[in-house]
Amino acid sequence: MSSMPMRTRIFAAALRRVSTPVEEAKDFAKLRADRRKLQTSAIGRRVFGSLDKGAEVEEITWGKDRRALVYRPKNSIAPLPCVVNFHGGGWVQGNPEQSGWLASRVAVRNNVVVISPAYRLAPEDRFPAGVEDARDAVEWVAKNADDLGITPERIAVMGDSAGGNLAAVVSLLARDSGGPQIRAQVLIYPGVEMYDKWPSEFRNAEAPVLTSRNMNAFARLYLGEQYGTEDFRASPIRAESHANLPKTFILTAELDPLLDNGAHYRDALVAAGVPVRYAEYKGAIHGFMSLPGVSPPAKQALEDVVDFLAQAL
Repeated sequence: MSSMPMRTRIFAAALRRVSTPVEEAKDFAKLRADRRKLQTSAIGRRVFGSLDKGAEVEEITWGKDRRALVYRPKNSIAPLPCVVNFHGGGWVQGNPEQSGWLASRVAVRNNVVVISPAYRLAPEDRFPAGVEDARDAVEWVAKNADDLGITPERIAVMGDSAGGNLAAVVSLLARDSGGPQIRAQVLIYPGVEMYDKWPSEFRNAEAPVLTSRNMNAFARLYLGEQYGTEDFRASPIRAESHANLPKTFILTAELDPLLDNGAHYRDALVAAGVPVRYAEYKGAIHGFMSLPGVSPPAKQALEDVVDFLAQAL
């Protein structure tokens, strides 16, 4: 891992000392609370980044009792395009707030509304609960376009890690059910395969933030008794067809066990005739787009996402 920036190395060493690996966790509510406490601490704000000063943020309730954060450029004039963004966390932890640095900047720089919905988490709510919430969130956004001040024909989905998995699955489901129309998908180090191990997982088995053992634990916690299912809603790379999906930007990190997940999904989409942009960020670790304070490649990746969405929307 010689290409890892020094500030990333320091962060990784500190994280190992203070965090509980998911495979050792017993109290998942506490695991999530500890994560949120870190995010809101003085150190956490430096690590996870601050919101763009040009954005205004509102918390709303969608569906029955789900919440979402809505980011808009200040003084914007509706209707605007919309990006529905799904947070990462292995379908077990995480929250919409952790994507604030990215979501607020995409909102301001692309002059769009970014909606980051919460979704049910495992092991309390196992697969396909997260998928159902992600699909329902996009459908709800499209149906409530007027109230949200968005253009329903100009919706993109975005997500990182487990959120990238959900974004990819939602695009497949929308294609198969005839809507809502999704113009583009941004998949940030997505997990697209639950079982097969590819070389990057062996090469980066003990990487910061996400290890091979973590990956196995997340998959088992998420799938529960359905572990072993070949349902494409769990592993979108296993879909019968990837044709007619929206134009796609896949971002991967050099030092991430999930690197090959993104590369293989790129290959599947390209083979199906989908327009794909792909980028691998040198020296980057898993989760780097939520860690701008300690991972320098995040800034270039942000510029690339903004550029892609400007063309796609």
